Amino acid sequence: MSTAISLSPEILAKYEPVIGLEVHVQLLTETKAFCGCANRFGSAPNTNVCPTCLGLPGALPVLNRRAVEFATLASMAINCQVRETSIFARKNYFYPDSPKGYQISQFDKPLGEHGWIDVPTPNGIKRIGITRLHMEEDAGKSIHDGFADSATRTYVDLNRCGTPLVEIVSEPDIRTPDEAYEYLTRLKEILLYTAVSDCNMEEGSLRCDANVSVRPRGQEKFGTKAEVKNVNSFRFIRSALEYEIERQVEILEGGGRVIQETRLWNANEGRTYSMRSKEQAHDYRYFPEPDLPPLIVSDAWKAEIARHMPELPEARRARMVAEYEITEQDAATLTATRAFADQFEEAAKAAKSPKRVANLVQGELTSRLKLKGLELEQSPITMKGIALAADLAEEGKLSSKQMKQLFDIAFENGEDFAVVYEREKPQQISDSSAIEKMIDEVIAANPKQVEQYRGGKKTVSAFFVGQVMKLSKGQANPALLNELVIRKLEG
Repeated sequence: MSTAISLSPEILAKYEPVIGLEVHVQLLTETKAFCGCANRFGSAPNTNVCPTCLGLPGALPVLNRRAVEFATLASMAINCQVRETSIFARKNYFYPDSPKGYQISQFDKPLGEHGWIDVPTPNGIKRIGITRLHMEEDAGKSIHDGFADSATRTYVDLNRCGTPLVEIVSEPDIRTPDEAYEYLTRLKEILLYTAVSDCNMEEGSLRCDANVSVRPRGQEKFGTKAEVKNVNSFRFIRSALEYEIERQVEILEGGGRVIQETRLWNANEGRTYSMRSKEQAHDYRYFPEPDLPPLIVSDAWKAEIARHMPELPEARRARMVAEYEITEQDAATLTATRAFADQFEEAAKAAKSPKRVANLVQGELTSRLKLKGLELEQSPITMKGIALAADLAEEGKLSSKQMKQLFDIAFENGEDFAVVYEREKPQQISDSSAIEKMIDEVIAANPKQVEQYRGGKKTVSAFFVGQVMKLSKGQANPALLNELVIRKLEG
């Protein structure tokens, strides 16, 4: 069910949305931010806890060095300036899943500042600014359980307490829901390439809140913003922003006033609804964390961390387009994950034609993955299998029809291409006299097409190639067949 608002394009065009995103990312460390408890999703409730997680008196935090390295690497990857000295602070608030009554975070001196990410738009590449990246710890999780008698109980799982996070705050530079979607897509790609997080939204490893307001076009002053929370996919974030923009425009067009508030997204209903008013700013009473000294990331440590920086997605795509003579679309597909890009490059360097490898991935492989609802990583055909298939096609040992049949068998049986090829190895006809005999038969049966070809319509040769392929049950050597067809027609 959707309750989408329908305003005319003319009315919407009168207003300009202003969007800023706050992204929380759990770091992929083995232990928590300030203690030795396991940083693991899915454990039995309240088992990965200790006096530090539980906020018991006398328990002192000890900063996880690996978390700092991951946060610094992420800062560099999104072009932030890494502050040599950053300060941890206590952010005070009282909530059942925060047993200390405060969260250790960073306030006025964050780890990283002044970064940016470039995103594609219909008008070209746009640079979205990043205000800051700061480190903090996660809170626990409240689980609300409703019953048939309408009573609701809330349970608290503190396993997540103390999980190391970075919060990445964008500048309010985003102007459309599509730009927000592209920004998040590229941010996630960068974080996955650097391996600082698994970015699993279903498990809460990556969470996004969106701040959105609208203002009349040409006005410099920002409108009143609403914060949209509880959105668990990039597609839903785009939908929530589209709805929220129309909701605010409708209020303003009706002479009303947008209220500053926090709203939740309901995916089933396709709308946002009010959670709480934010007319009064929260007073978190930030003050420096007395149990942690300033965090100092020296130039030497930064240089050591920078050595672990991989080639990032955009740079890799540009290089692959130049190196393998593939399209930008090919490069985008092949670099979807770092592991898959590594596999492609290994296969492309070993194959006779990297372009053919890319074409097979984009065509034969991708279409079957979509049909089966599989991701690239779940493909039964490995990149080595793709490279073998590309070489066989390049050498003229496999026709396109034979290739399709072998790919179908591989997907049906869940086997790699090499296994299927060895077992099914199609017999290809490479005997010139046998192919010529079939060409003569086809030419004799189609005098009209022969006349068209000899009259100057050279594309008709494809008709004869197709007919001979049919006659040979797809077994004629394609390269040899094309050559002999032209020779016969010209003769």
